[in-house]
Amino acid sequence: MFQQSQHAGAVGIQFSASVSALGKTAQDVRYALTQTSSCLTQRDDLLLDQSCLVGAYHQDLTAIEIKADLQQIDSRNLRLAIHALQQIEAQIHDYTQAFPRHRLAIVVGTSTSGIADNEQALKAHFCGQSEQRIAHEKQEMNALAQGLQRYLNWDGIAYTISTACSSSAKAFAAGQRLLNADLADAVLVGGVDSLCKLTLNGFYSLESLSSGVCQPCGVRRDGINIGEAASLFLLSKRPSAVMLLASGESMDAWHISAPHPEGRGAQQAMQKALDAAGLLAEDIDYLNLHGTATPQNDAMEIKAVRQVFKHQPWLSSTKHQTGHCLGAAGAVEAFICQQVLQDQAWLPLHQAGEIDPELADQRYVEQPDIDQPIRYVMSNSFAFGGSNISLIFGRGDI
Repeated sequence: MFQQSQHAGAVGIQFSASVSALGKTAQDVRYALTQTSSCLTQRDDLLLDQSCLVGAYHQDLTAIEIKADLQQIDSRNLRLAIHALQQIEAQIHDYTQAFPRHRLAIVVGTSTSGIADNEQALKAHFCGQSEQRIAHEKQEMNALAQGLQRYLNWDGIAYTISTACSSSAKAFAAGQRLLNADLADAVLVGGVDSLCKLTLNGFYSLESLSSGVCQPCGVRRDGINIGEAASLFLLSKRPSAVMLLASGESMDAWHISAPHPEGRGAQQAMQKALDAAGLLAEDIDYLNLHGTATPQNDAMEIKAVRQVFKHQPWLSSTKHQTGHCLGAAGAVEAFICQQVLQDQAWLPLHQAGEIDPELADQRYVEQPDIDQPIRYVMSNSFAFGGSNISLIFGRGDI
């Protein structure tokens, strides 16, 4: 028998993998987040008559073999997921082979699903080409969980969460609940989102895209960069080097596309996570901000941080390097937090531009190297409609 974590309900991250603009290995992630040159790339095929900076993953995915039962839902989104999964597939197979297939669950988050693969067909359809077939199956939200379940040949609970930018963070919370309710022996959680014209043009219409590399909490911040990523984790009750301790969720429902201006929902989510983990605010050593670089989001998040934390933990946003990965944002940032806890040697740099004087009273990470232990970290994800969640991760040997 294994020894349970001292934090009630904590679950272990047994294996993890992530692909994004940062790269595909833990070493890639550390290098990208501890230097100032940008990981974003210029694209001129996503907005009409205008280029934009995005967090793109550049490795070719066309060589991935798609089994016959997945071809109907084949998409770049699913291929990103499989590409990440293949890095840990053998370990997952070995770890789960003793469990019944119906006890192996999947909960993943996305906001785009396979819509990018249908954009040309939809354009043709709306231009009157009625013979053009649109494969709706690949853009259904549950195509991601369904595809991963078929790929792994599992038979347990499998579903997709789509709550915009909090989707994949909520997948962690849901997976933890399944384990603690004894509805599964292991749960694959995470999130995947791929670049598509729908989201780029949607944020452009909201005047929320940055004119350059985004500047979270910066004095000249003017919006976000969109990114793509796939980050997957196998959770179980067995302790591991890094544990998911707890989550805190709130719904402030202030506005369809704007957060509560005083950060009420964000503050509630962070405090609920602390309470669920049995921690005090001063126990948190590093806070990964949601940090989108929009004027309203950053202002409200720092207001919420001030309400919760009096000791000023180290904090930074990583979206100036990954782009905002939407439904995958919570998962890719969880992967970053996991690496920080494992390595105990570095923290992700905050953007290097001038900080807004009204937000400058915080302890932003300006140098990556650290000489103090990092025991507990928190990661924030806040979504349209006020769907908020904070995750707390900790070292398994505490």
